[in-house]
Amino acid sequence: MPVLDTVNTKIRMQRAGRIKADVTLGERAFLYSIYASVIAFALFCLIPFWLVVAGSFTPEANLRLDGFRLIPRAFSTYSYEYVIHGNQIGNSYLVSFSVTIVGTLLALAVTVPFAYVLSRKVWISRPLSFLSYFTMVVGGGLVGFYILVSKWLGLKDTKWALILPYLLDPFFVFVLLAYFRTVPEEMIEAAVIDGANDLIVFWRVVCPLSAPIIATIGLFYALRYWNDWWLALLFIDSSANHPLQYMLKQLQATTDARFYIGNPSPRFSTVPNYGVRLATVVMTIGPIILAYPFVQRYFVRGITLGALKG
Repeated sequence: MPVLDTVNTKIRMQRAGRIKADVTLGERAFLYSIYASVIAFALFCLIPFWLVVAGSFTPEANLRLDGFRLIPRAFSTYSYEYVIHGNQIGNSYLVSFSVTIVGTLLALAVTVPFAYVLSRKVWISRPLSFLSYFTMVVGGGLVGFYILVSKWLGLKDTKWALILPYLLDPFFVFVLLAYFRTVPEEMIEAAVIDGANDLIVFWRVVCPLSAPIIATIGLFYALRYWNDWWLALLFIDSSANHPLQYMLKQLQATTDARFYIGNPSPRFSTVPNYGVRLATVVMTIGPIILAYPFVQRYFVRGITLGALKG
């Protein structure tokens, strides 16, 4: 909002002593009202998440009796202890981490060079662009997709069935393509004059300049792999290969969590069915919340540049 930016700039300059106090009372009221609205909206969005966190630390009996409360009447870590001491949570965490890390790296290794080829004026860029756009409009259908992955590729009940189908997203390709076309052609020509081939130009010139958009696309791929349960539903039978999101779905569909997580110790005499689901949700969201601050500075710049430039 230009008005909000102007008011912010005037207030910062006033506090730095660079201009006199000419910020009107109406401008300050407008600015503070915007801040108050944003804070109120953020708190409103955090309420559902806080209910999940509070419920995960609530005893099972209180959950059944009182339901969800902002401030639980009793505090208990029994649900987390049950989940952590079970066998399934460790397997699912390992599967989710491995699929997310390997899948994101491979997806970037395929998507970024592919988008760069499309951005260059070579003979193959036009047919590849058409094929990329065509797959966004027309799909092969669920039956054909299942036969391709499970029968022809032979990936049934393997971790590769959770990785390979998401390696190349046409939407992310076109976002990268829009950014690559904004890289100054003079820089590429200067590198070519200095003796650089296409691979060196791409690796040493284009990639460093495109770090914000590449980090943004990497975050999108990581979120997709981390939050996906659909591929596990289609192709994974063994519980040892269930990712966290599919584990949560199984807990929602299972009447007794003992049959899925297992009872690791005799001291867990009762199974906190509701608490286990809430605790699993918190443990599932945690890694993404912790990872986001490391790429946040690239995220805002990258999504803005990739969306507006072209």
